Amino acid sequence: MTTYSAADAAIDQLKKKIEQREARVGIIGLGYVGLPLALLYSEKKFKVTGFDVDKRKVDTLAKGGSYIYRIAPEEIQAAQAVGFAATADYAHLTEMDAIIICVPTPLDEYHEPDLSFITSTTHSIAPHLRAGQLVVLESTTYPGTTEEVMIPILENENKAGLKAARNGMFTGKEFFVAFSPEREDPGNTTVARPDIPKVVGGLDTQASELARALYGSIFNRTVPVSSPAAAEMTKLLENIYRCVNIALVNELKLLCLRMGIDIWEVIEAASTKPFGFHPFYPGPGLGGHCIPVDPFYLSWKAKEWDFRTRFIELAGEINTNMPYHVLASVSGALNTRKKSVNGARVLVLGVAYKKDIDDLRESPSLTIIELLQKDGAQVSYHDPYFPFIGKGRKYDLQMKCAELKDLGQYDCVVIVTDHSDYDYKRIVQEAQLVVDTRNATRGIESPKIVRC
Repeated sequence: MTTYSAADAAIDQLKKKIEQREARVGIIGLGYVGLPLALLYSEKKFKVTGFDVDKRKVDTLAKGGSYIYRIAPEEIQAAQAVGFAATADYAHLTEMDAIIICVPTPLDEYHEPDLSFITSTTHSIAPHLRAGQLVVLESTTYPGTTEEVMIPILENENKAGLKAARNGMFTGKEFFVAFSPEREDPGNTTVARPDIPKVVGGLDTQASELARALYGSIFNRTVPVSSPAAAEMTKLLENIYRCVNIALVNELKLLCLRMGIDIWEVIEAASTKPFGFHPFYPGPGLGGHCIPVDPFYLSWKAKEWDFRTRFIELAGEINTNMPYHVLASVSGALNTRKKSVNGARVLVLGVAYKKDIDDLRESPSLTIIELLQKDGAQVSYHDPYFPFIGKGRKYDLQMKCAELKDLGQYDCVVIVTDHSDYDYKRIVQEAQLVVDTRNATRGIESPKIVRC
C-alpha cells in the first residue's frame, strides 16, 4: 500500500497550479535570456514578475517599451495585459511559486569565473524564500555551482530555517532546486523557441518533476538528467563543441591563406557530405555570452580535480588570437598601398558579435577597434543596431556611429560583422580598400578586397 506523503501533496499542489496557469513565475535578470523567457510564460497566460536591479530596464518595461531590438514594444504590452510586471523590489519574491535565475556569468580580468551576479542574486533571494517554492538556475556555469554555491546561501540565509529538498523528503520546511541551462540563440529565426528542448536537472527526483512541469508548460519537450551538475555540464559541452570546431576551422583558415586556398570553397565542398560532417565557419574571433566564456569555466573547475583541459585551452587560445590576425591583415593590406596603420583612417563595419542582432557581449569588433587604436589608427565604426558605444565591463570606447557615406574618405573599411542590411557591392565600389573577415563580399571580384 502506497502512502500519500507531504512531499506528494506539495508537488501535486504546485503541479496543479502550473497546469491551471495559476502559478506565479518570477524571473530574475531581464536581459537577452530572462526577458524572452518571461514573454514566453506570459504568452501561455502565466502571471509573471520580472526582477532586475537595472532601474532603466524596469522603467522601460513599466512604460511598455523594449530595450532589446528583436523584441517589439507590442510584445511587452501584450504580456502586461495578462499580468506581466517588472520590479527591482525582491520582497515580491515571496509571492512567487517558481523563481528562475537568468543573470550573467562573465569571466573576470584573469579569465576566471565571475559568479558575483549569481551570488548577489542568491543573497537577495534567501530572505524572501518560502517553503514549497521551486528555484531554478539557468545561468551558464561550471558543474557544481548549484549545489556548492547557490544552495548553501539559500539554506543559511533564509529566515525560516528552510532546507533544499533532498532524496524525496519534504516536511513542509523545504524548497525545491533545479538547474536548467538556457539555450537562447539571438538572431535564430529557423527554430521557434518552444521547439528548443529544455534540459532539466533537479536536486532530487521531485525537483526534476516540478521543473519538467514548469518548463513543459511552455516548451514542447523537456529532457531530464540525473542532477544539476549533469545539466550544468550539458550546457558546457554544447558550447565547447562549437568553440573547438570554430577554432579548428579558424586554424585551417590561417593555413589556407598561406597555401593560397579558399577556405570557404573548401567548407562548401565538404558540406556536401551527407554524414559525418557539420560545417563551422571562420571569423574574426568569438563573441556572445557563451562560446567565448564557457570553456574557461570548465577549465577552471577541472583544476580542482587535478585535470588540465588542454584541447579546450588550445581552442580558446586560437579563437582569442583571431582579432590579432585581423589587425595584421589590415596592416598588411595598408602596407601594399604604402600606408601604415598609424594615422590611417579605418572604418569598422559591424560591432555586434554576430549578424543582425543588437548584442555586444564579448564582440571581437571591440577588441579589433582597441587594437587598431593602440597602433595609432583613427577608427570609426558603423552598425545599424548601435548608435553609440559607451562603457562596458572590458571597454570604454565612447564612440558614436558614423554615417555610412563617403566611404572613400577611409584608408580601409574592415567588415567585422556581416549584417544583412549592408550593400556590399556599393561598399566595395566606394571604398579604397576592404578587409573582409566574414566572406561577406563573396561573388564580388575586385583588387580592393583582401579576404582574411
